[in-house]
Amino acid sequence: MSYWKGKKILLAGGAGFLGSHVVENLVGKRGVLRSQIAIPRSRDSDLRRWEVCRNVAQGADIIINLAGRVGGIGFNQKYPGILFYDNIMVGAQLMEAARLEKVDKFVQVGTVCSYPKYTPAPFKEADLWNGYPEETNAPYGIAKKSLLVMAQAYRKQYGMNIIFLVPVNLYGSKDNFDLESSHVIPALIRKFTEAVESGKKEVVVWGTGKASREFLFVEDAAEGIIVATERYDKPDPVNLGTGKEIKINELVSLIAKLTGFSGQIVWEASKPDGQPKRCLDTSRAKKEFAFEAKTDLIDGLQKTIEWYKNEFIKKP
Repeated sequence: MSYWKGKKILLAGGAGFLGSHVVENLVGKRGVLRSQIAIPRSRDSDLRRWEVCRNVAQGADIIINLAGRVGGIGFNQKYPGILFYDNIMVGAQLMEAARLEKVDKFVQVGTVCSYPKYTPAPFKEADLWNGYPEETNAPYGIAKKSLLVMAQAYRKQYGMNIIFLVPVNLYGSKDNFDLESSHVIPALIRKFTEAVESGKKEVVVWGTGKASREFLFVEDAAEGIIVATERYDKPDPVNLGTGKEIKINELVSLIAKLTGFSGQIVWEASKPDGQPKRCLDTSRAKKEFAFEAKTDLIDGLQKTIEWYKNEFIKKP
């Protein structure tokens, strides 16, 4: 708690899914005063504009950049240009503003989508440059990975304390449940819950179910980011995850069971599976700042489903 005392924190993306949990952790577990945290809102502060980045960085001791545009496979296919431009412009300009304002520490959060399509699992940080990302999310992944290059270059030339974290797919309360732009877990929770509520006997799911994914509960991700901010100061990127993967067809069956859906699951095999495998080597995070995920997938899914039902399902 002493690390944060008196520090001014700029939390870009602090009103979003992950950012809101970082705020809860800082205030609830670290004793940070809400007045210490500045959260630029997109409706008032467009971080794609240089003058806005320069303005919000003024007076900050720590900048944690969670801001950017993100979405599932369908969203990535539909808006690749927006995803590339928004993510690279926000990150690059905010990092340069931090340099000019002499910010003490800059934390850039990247994405597992930056890894090459055929990275052998578990993904090690050294594998980031061993190939091209999976095509459906390459613009997003490359934009984020470019910020790793910038972070390392700024550390080398200017001596900035910039760290780069690579979280795996996140899920949890306050996630995006819009079917056009959501990731796999919130999309499945919504589909199955609505099917149960409406009495539907069939749910259509994208892909073949053969791909595998690793999922990190958002509260664990927030803890990992905060601990890294407190303890880590090296140029090497660090994975944040559980180190455990699950096949999508197993995940679908699990969410169907947890939501009470007993109907038929129809696989739309013409839709893309995305990257064949995703599972991170999390040993560096454990070694460098003693981070290990605490939440079991089933427990995390149950909490997320309960939150979704409380927020979105009308009570009689």
